[in-house]
Amino acid sequence: MLHTFLSRAALTGGLLLSALAHAGGCPAHYVDGRLPEIRNQKMLSATQELCYGVFGVMHSGLTRTPLWSAEHLTADNVTAASDLSRENSFHAEQQLPAGQRAELSDYARSGFDRGHMAPNGDMPDRSSQHESFTLANMVPQNGENNRHIWAGIEGAVRKLTKKEGDLYVITGPAFIGGDVQKIGNVLVPSHLYKLVYSPRQRAGAAYFIENKATSDYEMLTVAQLESRIGIDLLPSLSAQQKTTLLRLPAIRQRKR
Repeated sequence: MLHTFLSRAALTGGLLLSALAHAGGCPAHYVDGRLPEIRNQKMLSATQELCYGVFGVMHSGLTRTPLWSAEHLTADNVTAASDLSRENSFHAEQQLPAGQRAELSDYARSGFDRGHMAPNGDMPDRSSQHESFTLANMVPQNGENNRHIWAGIEGAVRKLTKKEGDLYVITGPAFIGGDVQKIGNVLVPSHLYKLVYSPRQRAGAAYFIENKATSDYEMLTVAQLESRIGIDLLPSLSAQQKTTLLRLPAIRQRKR
C-alpha cells in the first residue's frame, strides 16, 4: 500500500523537513507569494523545491515526480506560447540526486506518457519550453487521458487566462488507494488535479480526474481538493474563500 511505502521511505529518507510554510525560492509563482504547505507528514521526506523561469516545482524523491508544479499564468505568456512550435527535449533533472530523480529509461516502453504538469503549451519562449520538459515536471500519465481530456483541461485554462488577465495554476498528481503501480522507479498517480485561482475574483476551483482513459472529471473547491491530497495548496486563503467555487469552463474532450 502507498501508506506503508511512504511511511517506510519517510523513516529511511532522513529527517523530515519543516511544513514549508514560507515563501520558498520562487514566490512569484504562488498566490500571495506563499508556498503550499504539506500536511501529510509521510510526503515530506526527500522533497526539493525547483525554480524555473515561469513555473516552480516541489519534487518528491519518494515518488520521483513533482508533488506539484505551480504557475502564475498571464495572458501575455499564453499569447506568446501560442506562436511557439513544440520542440521535444525530455531530460532527467540534473539538479536532483540520482537516487531520487526519474530517468528516461523509467518511462521507456512503460505504456505511459511523460505527462507535463506545467504544460509545454503555457511556455512563452524556448528557454521556458526546454525547462518544462524536465522529468521533474512529469508524471506517468495514461496516454488517452493526456492527449484528450487533459489536453482539453489545459486549453480551457489558457482560454480562461486570456479572459481573466492572469491566473495562478497548481497542477499535480494524487496517490489514492492501496494499488499503487510503478514504472521503473517512478510511482504512477491514481489521479491528477489542476487547481485554478483567479486573483481578480479571489476564488478558486480544481479539475480532478482519474489517471485513465476517461471523459469524466470532478470539479472541486479548493478545500475539497486539499482534503483529498493532504496539501494546503493556498495557505493565504481563509477557510471561507476555499469553499467559494470559481466557475471553470466545462471540458469537451479533444477529438481523436
